[in-house]
Amino acid sequence: MRVGFAGTPEFSKLALHAILNAGFTVPLVLTQPDRPSGRGLKLTPSAVKQLALEHDIPVLQPRSLRLDGKYPEDAQAAQLALQQAQLDVLVVAAYGLILPTWVLQTPRYGCLNIHASLLPRWRGAAPIQRSIEAGDLQTGVTIMQMDEGLDTGAMLLVEPLDIVAHDNASTLHDKLAEQGARLIVQALRELPSGTLVATAQPEAGVTYASKLDKAEAALDLQAPAELLARRIRAFNPVPGATIRLPGIAEPVKVWNAIALSDHATTASQDNDGVAQVLNVSADGIDIATGQGILRLLELQRPGGKRQPASIFIAGWSATSR
Repeated sequence: MRVGFAGTPEFSKLALHAILNAGFTVPLVLTQPDRPSGRGLKLTPSAVKQLALEHDIPVLQPRSLRLDGKYPEDAQAAQLALQQAQLDVLVVAAYGLILPTWVLQTPRYGCLNIHASLLPRWRGAAPIQRSIEAGDLQTGVTIMQMDEGLDTGAMLLVEPLDIVAHDNASTLHDKLAEQGARLIVQALRELPSGTLVATAQPEAGVTYASKLDKAEAALDLQAPAELLARRIRAFNPVPGATIRLPGIAEPVKVWNAIALSDHATTASQDNDGVAQVLNVSADGIDIATGQGILRLLELQRPGGKRQPASIFIAGWSATSR
């Protein structure tokens, strides 16, 4: 089969790598335009583009695929390239652009999407983070036949994955990326034979995983400690949760924390948004929340490195707290 691929970040790269290793012909790759990255803001190609170029695969980076949109010339060039590629199927994984109808209808078997949740739960942009934040015990990967809706297409393969207590967005991302790469290869192998069964998504249980917003990074200590601990894990590594601590002018990033369920408190931050510190020890920094105590385990000062709490407190003046 001739398999086109549309994707951008590391999650997508693993899938493309698996497709290539499985021996499929990939005549064309679509990915997002190069973005500024690093301190020098140098234009950097996506992870998918780098892999494609290593395998001498033609790469297209349209700013839009809408023929009547802001960049019609980009869409027209992509349309011509997709037609000339004579694709049997287009695999889509965290691409970042909406696919108009003409794209969905161009490949022989349409477009297959690798979605990092058990649909219809967590349709949308940030299923990995929202599943952790919500306290879900299980997530997984759905291989979906794409239609014109937002993650509403029929399900072809569904495989669950447990979310363990220490999972953050980074560790769960890596597990789901490997799972998705394996499942898309399975789907591609079964696709021509017609053995894949398309199952419509149930109407019940639909939730939407809204895109992460930097404004969410600041922890609202009026919330319960359990929720805050989950949010910290969900926002690790991006956008990273932050907290205001006494004696430190700028917000501090919190990379890991636990809720002490056997302790109760209803205090929170003061009027300036500075947290109320209840106890400091080598075990962590205990913070009052709207319900329960949040123990900070790993922190990072602005411009500094990540540190366990036992090291962080050594440079935190006792008088400041």
